[in-house]
Amino acid sequence: MSVRVVLADDQPLVRAGLRVLMADTPSIVVVGEAATGAEAVRLADEVRPDVVVMDIRMPDMDGIEATRRITAGSPLVRSLILTTFDDDDYVYGALRAGASGFLVKDMALEHILEAIHVVAAGDALIAPSVTRRLIEEFAGRPEPAPPPLPTHGITDREREVLTLVGRGLSNAEIAAELCIAMATAKAHVARLFTKLGARDRVQLVITAYELRLVRPHR
Repeated sequence: MSVRVVLADDQPLVRAGLRVLMADTPSIVVVGEAATGAEAVRLADEVRPDVVVMDIRMPDMDGIEATRRITAGSPLVRSLILTTFDDDDYVYGALRAGASGFLVKDMALEHILEAIHVVAAGDALIAPSVTRRLIEEFAGRPEPAPPPLPTHGITDREREVLTLVGRGLSNAEIAAELCIAMATAKAHVARLFTKLGARDRVQLVITAYELRLVRPHR
């Protein structure tokens, strides 16, 4: 079954370019286009796509607020931010709003298409440069005493896994790092979702930084 996508960007040429490129990918079908955040929210409610590929800077309503409303009103619709990274200071806000991924427009097309499938499958994806931006965001903040890790039955092993997720490691890399089976690593991550009430892997990354399990490099 094809992934149903809405393209939300105020630049017609960007939308047209993405639409043409996606037309060559049988597993992705564009079911709507929006030039504003408000239009994106309306389309998400009307056509219920699997993924909204969302710019941040748009008229009427920016992509962060649009993502927040889509997440609240249509929780099965995923938001994948695709923006010009160097011009945006909103990475953290977008992820907090419920975005399932954050990519930059200079990424290779195949990576963007792969990200759409990853997000549609219920996982999350953050561009490596965006992970660095998160590190910089936390590095610039005063360093308070770390808050206690919520109990909820979190084990020492799960704490280790959360730390590695915060460092951006995949399940396979976590398994290799801890010398455990891939299925075991995946199970630990799944339990962290439940115990921490995280919507996806992006929120686990944010939680790891907020709890100071991962230290930004100054």
